[in-house]
Amino acid sequence: MMEITIREAQEKVDRWIRTTGVRYFDEMTNLAILMEEVGEVARLFARTYGEQSFKASDRGRELGDELADVLWVLLCLANQTGTDLSAALGRNFEKKSSRDAERHRNNTKLFPEEPIDTV
Repeated sequence: MMEITIREAQEKVDRWIRTTGVRYFDEMTNLAILMEEVGEVARLFARTYGEQSFKASDRGRELGDELADVLWVLLCLANQTGTDLSAALGRNFEKKSSRDAERHRNNTKLFPEEPIDTV
């Protein structure tokens, strides 16, 4: 199986769009498609991990494939807006590492409560 970097993924999506896909949908259409794809992920989660039951049309869907659909459209939007996601993700890691260095460790909501001694 092929593994690729985010930058390579952006390039491959762009190449596919320009050769096979003819052209990009406009940004607003791609934003709507992104929301649709995220909805499909949510639907699968609700049925796999939540309390909803599967419908016949839901069966056979794979989480990895649905997440890849989300990533595909996100890569399209990044390409259309001139966003280098590799660089943006690197900056985001730096921001989170400095801003949130102690925040999560100090968040008592993330730790289970101490058991109450009822004796």
